[in-house]
Amino acid sequence: MPIQKIHHVAYRCKDAKETVLWYQKYLDMDFVLAIAENEVPSTKEPDPYMHIFLDAGGGNILAFFELPNSPEMGRDENTPAWCQHLALQIDSIDEMMEIKKKMEADGINVVGPTDHTLFQSIYFYDPNGHRLELAANTDTPDMHKKLDDVKWDMLEEWAKTKRAPQHAQWMHEKEFSS
Repeated sequence: MPIQKIHHVAYRCKDAKETVLWYQKYLDMDFVLAIAENEVPSTKEPDPYMHIFLDAGGGNILAFFELPNSPEMGRDENTPAWCQHLALQIDSIDEMMEIKKKMEADGINVVGPTDHTLFQSIYFYDPNGHRLELAANTDTPDMHKKLDDVKWDMLEEWAKTKRAPQHAQWMHEKEFSS
């Protein structure tokens, strides 16, 4: 495979400085780079921007563009709000719950924890309206083996029926039984 890793993931932001400060405060991400131009290098369009880069750990970079001359940010209205999100892995459920507590103390609405069996997670929105998930792993090799064994059968059944196959129903039994 020629791909080594994701170099960076870029989203749009409303305010670059506010975004840097928010990600530092709540997720302890370091601000590593800023690039600004009045012209887009790839297209040569005259469109000033601030491009900021944050360290998301493990060699992963989360980037944002502030585009002051573009129409106000929106989202894909044809996709449910819960669907498009960025999931970030953290060390433990305890760490996740501390972050949740800090956010809620500042009035940020946090959903969860949600038990996905392989991991537990919380969900919230950054100041730009991007949905984020923090995930703390709770998986075992046996769980991954069970899922690996059924992934192609699940995909084939889904392709034919567009209904959720039940091969891995065990993953959310706790969430749906409560």
